[in-house]
Amino acid sequence: MMQNGRIALVTGAGKGLGAAFSEALAADGCRVIVNNRTHLNTPSSAQTVVDRIQANNGIAAVDHADVDAVGSAEAMIKNAVNTFGGLDTLVLNAGITGPAVKVGTGEVTKLRDVMEINFFANAALIEAALPQLRRSDAGRILLIASSAGLYGVRGRAAYAASKGALIAYGLTLADELRHDEIGVNILAPYAATAMTTQGGREVDPDLLPRNTTAAAVWLTRPDCERSGEVWMAGANYFARAANLEGQGGYIANATPDAFGEQADALSVIDPGTGFIGAEAAFAHFFKKAKTASTANGEQNHGTT
Repeated sequence: MMQNGRIALVTGAGKGLGAAFSEALAADGCRVIVNNRTHLNTPSSAQTVVDRIQANNGIAAVDHADVDAVGSAEAMIKNAVNTFGGLDTLVLNAGITGPAVKVGTGEVTKLRDVMEINFFANAALIEAALPQLRRSDAGRILLIASSAGLYGVRGRAAYAASKGALIAYGLTLADELRHDEIGVNILAPYAATAMTTQGGREVDPDLLPRNTTAAAVWLTRPDCERSGEVWMAGANYFARAANLEGQGGYIANATPDAFGEQADALSVIDPGTGFIGAEAAFAHFFKKAKTASTANGEQNHGTT
């Protein structure tokens, strides 16, 4: 089902992934608010994207708010409402990598700077958008994260932490908003963009941003019933990602030495189990522990 007439706001959409998401959503029938801040003495990149969309008979309008500026979240939602009459889809793409520095060399200061844009600005925009998304017959939120948020990345601890926080936030939102019929998913794209490549480096055409957009568009469609999932996308290849827990095991007389002796066996994650919410994870873990404890007690009782 195409998204004819639905209203989408895409942040950080002046180039790269955000531009690709905006153009793909417009091609799918959305009316798109293309957000990107302006730079002194530089033409509006967001307007360039809007012009391309309109040249292809799409509907789009520009938004120049700086996502982390005070009051910008409310202003962006107001712009969407004033321009198109509401909001159905929020695609949170704006972000920065921050400087490449190792932990222990001023990373804490840089962490605050990166978190402000990559996490707190996104959280503020979601808060501002929720009233409109609840009015939609199928509100959708797509958070653009990174594999760095799942696995970490050397030299970019601040970036990895911010994306990890965004993933956890998105999974929590999906759980909390499921009764409002607002779908929330996370996309971790692999793409060559100005933020991920250095000048002069040849780009593999398979890694162009447009080769991630199939997932972004489908996950925001009104007939998409999936929520609370993390998806990897790049080069037209797609895979779901998840945090998993292994089966683990019970240690009757748990001491540090006993744990160390069994750590290799306990560390096996195949098969792994995923959960919707930490509450479910705790309940599952505690049930296994109690079952094992009871079985161990019965075994010991039978041998006395």
